[in-house]
Amino acid sequence: MDATERDVALPDGRMVHAFAAGDGPVPAIWHHGSPQTGAVLPPLLEAGAPRGIRWLSAARPAYPGSTPLPGRDVAAAAADLAAVADAFGIDRFAVLGSSGGGPHALACAALLPGRVAAVVTFAGVAPFDGTDGWFAGMRDPRGLRASLEGRDARARYAEVEAFDESVFIAADWDALEHDWASLGEDAGRASADGADGAVDDDVAFVTPWGVALEDVRCPVLLVQGGEDRVIPEHHARRLLDRLPAAELWLRPRDGHISVLRALPVALDWIRAVG
Repeated sequence: MDATERDVALPDGRMVHAFAAGDGPVPAIWHHGSPQTGAVLPPLLEAGAPRGIRWLSAARPAYPGSTPLPGRDVAAAAADLAAVADAFGIDRFAVLGSSGGGPHALACAALLPGRVAAVVTFAGVAPFDGTDGWFAGMRDPRGLRASLEGRDARARYAEVEAFDESVFIAADWDALEHDWASLGEDAGRASADGADGAVDDDVAFVTPWGVALEDVRCPVLLVQGGEDRVIPEHHARRLLDRLPAAELWLRPRDGHISVLRALPVALDWIRAVG
């Protein structure tokens, strides 16, 4: 299935690089993880095609093709994605977010209540509560901890940052070697373009999001791996406590990547509730 790419001009003069694929009757916006390019990856197309999904996605500011937005918060994603949906002629849609994309998907639901029909997050990040417990269970929280000291500190850490392979369990590596191999390849492309997008994401996660989770009134499905060493289970439970219409699907043997294998059933859920 062919995907299209285009640059969408925003009212403040920035550009956002957007992607579209599929021509089904169910529009869905994918919020990518950190770091990713925003491309509509093959597993999305394979799960979406038989379910009539029309995918949209966009690179967040400072990711490949999208203009940086210094000091952006999580809430900033809503206006950007509304502009992308407008550019493609889509009024109402579901939103899905993986890992670092989860907060941005929830922000869209809170700030675009008339347009977002349902939300799914996979291993989504919860708002920082100012305590050390927020980091509990993270195998390598050094980037997020550096973000507490500000963007300059997080950018300095990015210069020496090395990937810790122990953050992934065996099921994650299996997914990256097989059905979700494209995710690892895409992360490599995003990283090669520089660390600015991921740095800005991390800083946004540990500072005020600019949005209240209690304002998300549409149905929310939180999909979480019980063995996730990147964003542990307690983040999903924190989100569950604050979202008025959320349910948690805990997959006890999944990690941070393998939990994405739940995508087909999550799309079925979207069709059922949306």
